[in-house]
Amino acid sequence: MNDTYDVVVVGGGVGGLTTAALLAQAGLRVALLEAHVYVGGCAGTFYHRGYRFDAGATLVGGFAPGAPLDMLGKRLGITWPVHLDTAAMAVHLPQRPPLLRWNAPDAWLDELTHHFGDAVRPFWEWQTATADTVWALAQYHPPWPPATPHEWARLAQIAPKWVQTIPPARWRTLLQDAFGTVAARLHGSPALHRLLVDAQLLISAQTTSRHANALFGAAALDLARIGTGHLPRGVGTVAETLANALRQFGGELSTRHTVEHVHRTPRGWHVRTHRGMVVRARHVVFNVPPWNVRRMLAEEEMPHRLRRLPPQPRDGWGAFMLYVGVDEAVIPPLETLHHQIVSGEPLGEGRSMFLSISPAWDTTRAPAGKRAITISTHTALEPWWQLAQRDETAYEARKAAYTERLLNTANRLIPGLRDAIEILLPGTPITFQRFTRRFHGWVGGWPQTNLWRGWRPKLAAGLWLVGDSIFPGQSVPAVALGGWRVAETILAECGITVHTHMLLSSQPTR
Repeated sequence: MNDTYDVVVVGGGVGGLTTAALLAQAGLRVALLEAHVYVGGCAGTFYHRGYRFDAGATLVGGFAPGAPLDMLGKRLGITWPVHLDTAAMAVHLPQRPPLLRWNAPDAWLDELTHHFGDAVRPFWEWQTATADTVWALAQYHPPWPPATPHEWARLAQIAPKWVQTIPPARWRTLLQDAFGTVAARLHGSPALHRLLVDAQLLISAQTTSRHANALFGAAALDLARIGTGHLPRGVGTVAETLANALRQFGGELSTRHTVEHVHRTPRGWHVRTHRGMVVRARHVVFNVPPWNVRRMLAEEEMPHRLRRLPPQPRDGWGAFMLYVGVDEAVIPPLETLHHQIVSGEPLGEGRSMFLSISPAWDTTRAPAGKRAITISTHTALEPWWQLAQRDETAYEARKAAYTERLLNTANRLIPGLRDAIEILLPGTPITFQRFTRRFHGWVGGWPQTNLWRGWRPKLAAGLWLVGDSIFPGQSVPAVALGGWRVAETILAECGITVHTHMLLSSQPTR
């Protein structure tokens, strides 16, 4: 590697890779440093004994025409090797037949009314119309939340274009939703339908309808409609494809380099890794949670927002995972490979789990005659850390109990699963901190409870944040949008002009 760059990106998640690839395409000297052996972070895929397991995220959306990953692919000249789904997942509610979460809106509405009656139709019509409005705004990469006169001016510039896409009759609804919750749109809804909405929001907005901001919630519930699919070699192929684009544009990527210190110099920043390598850059982009950034900066150089962070995350979630290798003969005929199962009893701190099966056609994911399965549920962080630090026996017992609950639930979908297991790897928040380096194993970003939860990306002059901690938050398409926005802003500070509105066919000019 060289020792001087325009931009150094710390962390190879989808957000950081998006920023890096766009900046390299524009002609900047870019280096990305990743601590692990593979890129992707929580949206990566790891190899173990012949299996390729998705580490965290197992379902990716945004491939439909005009959706974020489709537009990003056009901008970077990427053709995503995606096999599009007709249904994103099946949702299993207690003592009810499964609902298929069709990607086509009309088919999804028909499925809903078949299960719950016409009373639920107004909610999903509201969701679709509101999500359309939110996506229309997101395409302009708004500087949200605004904090400087320039950012307010940028919003004022975007607003007239966005307003033209909104029917006047919807303005009052949008204003209510900006300060309201999804629950306000569920009045009179059947209890099981509320349970469905809550389960879907928990995996997409990190909270339930009672707390989820209505605008964020509408977009979060739109994952299926913006095009889901499977990628050969697993979800990590998104990150690997972006990494290849970065290299093709002349950027550099180094794995196995953990950044330990970032400190200010008269001309920018010095970045030092655990191997003693030092690189210099005018801009540093962190694709890690804020707590990780705080550990890399000296106290006197730390932005105020980082100093104000509590010692550990006060809200948000960790994940308890099972990575399972099985004989494929045990897999029954299923209409989809992703399943959200809502249980009648607690599985962790919640009552739902998500199960994903590798496609039969993807022979890279498992040895011949085998399949890879990833199972996850939300879990609170602190109990795991307290036990890991004070009582290893109790920690292992808790891990075994969670494993049993998830396997018992999965066995209802896949009878005989237990007897067909070849590999079983449990993962806790401690596991996530070890392998993804995310502080405390905190995953999924801030619960989307209001429009100001996400941080603005500029931490200080030349210091930036991307990933699920900034607007628009969690999910592969969301962090890609956030990374795109940061790339635009850095290019502007470097005197490179780009056209906005997804940069669909524009080319940068100095």
